[in-house]
Amino acid sequence: MEWRDQGVLLNVRRHGETSAIVELFTSNHGRHAGVVRGGTSRKIAPILQPGAQLDVVWKARLEDHLGAFQVEPVKSRAAAVMNDRLALAGLNAITSLLMFSLPEREPHPVLYSHSMTLLDMLGHSQAWPLAYLRWELALLDEMGFGLDLSRCAVTGVADDLVFVSPKSGRAVSAEAAGEWAEKLLPLPPSLLGLGSADVRDICDGLMTTGYFLDKWLAAELRGNPLPSSRQRLLDQLHRAI
Repeated sequence: MEWRDQGVLLNVRRHGETSAIVELFTSNHGRHAGVVRGGTSRKIAPILQPGAQLDVVWKARLEDHLGAFQVEPVKSRAAAVMNDRLALAGLNAITSLLMFSLPEREPHPVLYSHSMTLLDMLGHSQAWPLAYLRWELALLDEMGFGLDLSRCAVTGVADDLVFVSPKSGRAVSAEAAGEWAEKLLPLPPSLLGLGSADVRDICDGLMTTGYFLDKWLAAELRGNPLPSSRQRLLDQLHRAI
C-alpha cells in the first residue's frame, strides 16, 4: 500500500531510539499516523513541529498497518507564532482539538481547507481570533453537532437573536427568552457572521461553542475533558480584554 498527500502535523512522539510516530491531518486521508524513521535526528526533528505543513508518502504492507511516512517540508508555521503568545496558544488549540475530534483515516476536505486557512492567518493577521471562533463552529458542524443559529427556536423569527439554547443548540430571540434568559448561552454577533468583533465578543462566542464542544462532542467521543490547550487560549484572550 502506498499513497502521497499533504497535511499539517498535529502530534509527534518518540518511537524507539531514533524514530518518531507522527499524526497528521491530511487533505485526502484525514487524520493519519505513521512512523518517521530517523525522526529524532538533527536533520528531521526540526521539521516535525506541530503546525508544520508536510508533503508525505505513506507506505505499509497492509492497509490497516501503522505504516511509515517519508516527509518533506512544505511550510513551517513555528517562526510566525514563536514570539506571539496568543498566536502560539491558537496553534496549540487548533492542533489539539483536531487530534481530539477527528476519527482516524476519515477524510474531511471542507474542515481541512478551513483549518489550513486559519493556520496560515496565525501570526500574520489580527483577524485570526474571529476566524478561530468560526472554525470551532465549523468543527462542531463537521463532527455532526452543528448549531442552528438562523432562526429563533421558539418563534421562528430571524431578528433579534441573542441567545442559544443549551439543550437544542438553536438560536433564541430576546423576546422569546423571557424569564429563561439567564439559563441560555450568549449569541454574540460574531457567531452570526455579522461584521467584525472585539475580543470580549469573541470570548462570549467561545463560551458558547465551548459548551457544545464539551457537552456534545467530548461526551460523545470519549467522555474525556477537552484539551487543556483550548482553555489556555481562552485565558490568553481574556487577558487581552
